[in-house]
Amino acid sequence: MVRPTPEGMEPATAVLADPGELPPRVTVAVATFRRTERLRPVLDELTGQVQRCGFTARLLVIDNNPIPEAADLVRSYPAECVRYTHEPAPGIAAARNRALAECQGEDAVVFIDDDEIPEPGWLATLVNSWQTWGCAAVAGPVVSVFETAPDTWVTGSGVFDRQRAATGSLRRGAATNNLLLDVRWLTRSGLRFDERFGLTGGSDTMLTHAMVSRGADIRWCDEAEVTEVVPAQRTTRRWVIGRTIRTSNDWSRVHLLLAGSPRSRLAERCDLVIRGMVRMARGAGATALGLLVGGPRLRARGECSLASGYGMITGAVGRVRSEYARG
Repeated sequence: MVRPTPEGMEPATAVLADPGELPPRVTVAVATFRRTERLRPVLDELTGQVQRCGFTARLLVIDNNPIPEAADLVRSYPAECVRYTHEPAPGIAAARNRALAECQGEDAVVFIDDDEIPEPGWLATLVNSWQTWGCAAVAGPVVSVFETAPDTWVTGSGVFDRQRAATGSLRRGAATNNLLLDVRWLTRSGLRFDERFGLTGGSDTMLTHAMVSRGADIRWCDEAEVTEVVPAQRTTRRWVIGRTIRTSNDWSRVHLLLAGSPRSRLAERCDLVIRGMVRMARGAGATALGLLVGGPRLRARGECSLASGYGMITGAVGRVRSEYARG
């Protein structure tokens, strides 16, 4: 199915929006941390797309492990299209900023996670959409597939129900699990990933919301799809609740940091606390009803709403949840 795009345009199969335009220089960045055993199929697909895309592209792997354990694997690929770099500073924000530093002078950087497989033509679709629309960023969908079948509570929680939107629609923020960023726009703005979110998650939320606050357009390309393989340890009630608290905590912190003046931050803090309390009240009601009528989906949604409200409130009062804290 072809979805509408701005001004009635459709993503073209050709790479360049203007035949006279020079081919773009693009880096696909993969930050990795202790997932060497899962990295090979990702690199196999990405290397093929980089080699066949029809414009100047390369693949950059940023190893965020203090011990550079992915070096041998990455260096087994052709050096002319795959590059390895080691960023020992802990945290995903440091790894993402290392990618931006390595891409200076190029046109775009495309972020994808180290446990995701892109669909054929994914890279060309993202780049062509960006050139056609002339925007600061293009985001695409992530589809979750499970190593083992999750239980009814996990599927009913909705945590793995990924967002979809009409191609060309504007977004208020985006995640770096499938995201193209215009390097020149970022260089002019001076924005980088905020390393205060390095071990908590949320640095991509912070960056993209800051971009929008400065007038950037982030557009959605629903055809540029990647698939995330969800391991069994993430399909538990405990993991889902923890992730829901963390993402809501991050969301509150982002809004406070972007609020501006002390008065605006105080108003934002109060608003976040109130909204969190309302969300918890609704979650408590849904959880009770789910227990009463035996509805696991309703109970799961209620418990996640409780967790989300709690995360919003803790973030609003300055408590930080570090999901990726290291020993």
